[in-house]
Amino acid sequence: MARIRNEIRRLRFEHGEMTQQQLAEKINVTRQTVNAIELGKYSPSLEAAFRIAAVFGQPLETVFHYSEND
Repeated sequence: MARIRNEIRRLRFEHGEMTQQQLAEKINVTRQTVNAIELGKYSPSLEAAFRIAAVFGQPLETVFHYSEND
């Protein structure tokens, strides 16, 4: 089964313990959406994924990891 993992929690910590609400406001989604993405319960749109990566100043592949075997 394919799975998308992410580094959002770690990146939020490394950016001054940014809250989910703060990240949500920066990418124009709800805090609940950020929570679901962070926990791997929801896959973000490509646009949202790029916006998240841009907030942290990281390439997309540093923030999100795709695996077909997890």
